[in-house]
Amino acid sequence: MGISEKLLFYLKEDIAGGDITCDAVIPKTEIKAHIIAKQDGIIAGLAEAEALFLHFGVEAEQKKRDSDRVRTGDILVELSGDAAAILLIERTALNIIGRMSGIATKTNRLSTIVKSKNPAANVAGTRKTSPGFREFDKKAIVLGGGDPHRYSLSDGFLIKDNHLALCPLKEAVKKAASYTAYKKIEVEAESVSDALAAAESGADIIMLDNMPPEKIAAAIEALEKSDLRKNIIIEVSGMITEENILSYVLPGVDRISIGALTHSVKNFDVSLDVKPALKTVRINI
Repeated sequence: MGISEKLLFYLKEDIAGGDITCDAVIPKTEIKAHIIAKQDGIIAGLAEAEALFLHFGVEAEQKKRDSDRVRTGDILVELSGDAAAILLIERTALNIIGRMSGIATKTNRLSTIVKSKNPAANVAGTRKTSPGFREFDKKAIVLGGGDPHRYSLSDGFLIKDNHLALCPLKEAVKKAASYTAYKKIEVEAESVSDALAAAESGADIIMLDNMPPEKIAAAIEALEKSDLRKNIIIEVSGMITEENILSYVLPGVDRISIGALTHSVKNFDVSLDVKPALKTVRINI
């Protein structure tokens, strides 16, 4: 199986004019190196890093696997091959592992908090991803134990406030349903009345957006009293942080979507270290 063109594209950003440092300084030589974790967390991106190294003829042996929990100092990948090739790929591989592991670690941390209160509730991502990197951002969310949500605008209907400014809610849901019967219809609601209208119109998913917890509870209660809660997924989004997320894990909430999983994630710290070469000692006899 060939390497992803996206991975090569990321590398080309770094090597458009070649690696002049290696070209000038490093002799043609074989070396060993390893990638190590410099913090605790959930690792991700090792498969992508391995694919890059293998593509350039570097032997890469994963000592850990994507989604593993790792600790500071753990060796993640052992490398063996041409020194210039390893150093050529180093930064791109570390950037990928760092970003994906940061996302996976944060997703896992928030998911653990949510499931401690309601094992059936899920943490989900959004489309607030890094341009060109969405495939890997979403994969990292899954590796961290979260729901990736939509990968693109064609994965499902999401009727938001800007859509509703141009088309009434009931008409929008009706048009979406007639467009295709094979995609879920999600409607953004910012009030209890909006949530009821969305359910009455036939929405499959209601996103209670930018609502405080007490308003979310009131919306769910209103849906239940109107016998509209059955078969509807309730998603909550907006204003949710690691510090307040538990207050949003309410009875009836199925999914909590958080843009911060990807739009402001902190990179996971990893490094590539070249192993010291063995010194040859000449003995004169």
